[in-house]
Amino acid sequence: MGKTIAIANQKGGVGKTTTAINLAASLAAFEFKTLLIDADPQANSTSGLGFNPKEVKNSIYECMVGLSSVQDSILPTEVPFLDIIPSHIDLVGAEIEMINLNNRERKMKEALEAVKDLYDFIIMDCSPSLGLITINSLTAADSVIIPVQCEYYALEGLGKLLNTIKIIQSRLNTALVIEGILLTMYDLRLRLSNQVVNEVNSHFKNMVFETIIPRNIRLSESPSFGVPAILHDADSKGAISYLNLAKEIIRKNGLLVTN
Repeated sequence: MGKTIAIANQKGGVGKTTTAINLAASLAAFEFKTLLIDADPQANSTSGLGFNPKEVKNSIYECMVGLSSVQDSILPTEVPFLDIIPSHIDLVGAEIEMINLNNRERKMKEALEAVKDLYDFIIMDCSPSLGLITINSLTAADSVIIPVQCEYYALEGLGKLLNTIKIIQSRLNTALVIEGILLTMYDLRLRLSNQVVNEVNSHFKNMVFETIIPRNIRLSESPSFGVPAILHDADSKGAISYLNLAKEIIRKNGLLVTN
C-alpha cells in the first residue's frame, strides 16, 4: 500500500505547488510509482506538468462529487513513473456541493481507495486555505509536509494549521502524522533567511527536514515549460534539493533509493 502525503499550509506563496510537483517528480526519478493529486482549484500543479486545466475532462472535482472514477481521471506525465489527477476551477464549487453530504470530509479518502495500492507514493497539492477540500486531503493522507518560507512572518498562521491538524487527528484521521516541516525560498545571502532557519529549528527541532529548498531561478522557470525542475535543468540547485528531499523521505519511510 502506497503512502499518501499532503503538502499543506493555508498561507499562500510558501512553495506548496513547487514542492508537490518537484517532490513527486523526484520520487518518480528514483523509480517509485507516484501519483500527484492537484487538490487546488488554481490548478497550478496541473499546468506546471504541461496540462491545460481548461481542457481537462475528468479532474479531482469529478472524483469527489461522484461524476467520475479515479481511474478515469489519471493522466500520465512526461516523467516516467509519475501520473497526475488534474484540477479544474470547478473544484471551487465542490465545497458548496458537498456541504450537505454525509461523510463529506472523507470523499477524497473514499475516492482514492481504488488506486492507493497501485502507487508507492501519492502526493497531494492542497489549496492555500483550511476549507473542506484541504480537510478532505488531510483526512485522506497518511502524513503532511508543511512548507515554511524563509521570510518575515514565516511562522504566521502555522499555529492555526497545527491546530487544524490536531482536530483532524482527533476526529477524522487518527493515523495522520506530520512528515516534516520544509524550509523553502532560502537565500544564503540574507541574514533573515538564516534567522528563520534557526527559529524554526529551535521551535520544532526533529520535525524539520534536513533538506532546505533554496531560491532558484530554474525552479521558478520550469512551470512555464510545463515540466518539473529535473527535466528543465537537472543540475540546478533547485532540482538537486528536491532530489535530496525525496531521498530523505524515502529513507525515513524505510525504503531504499533505487538509483
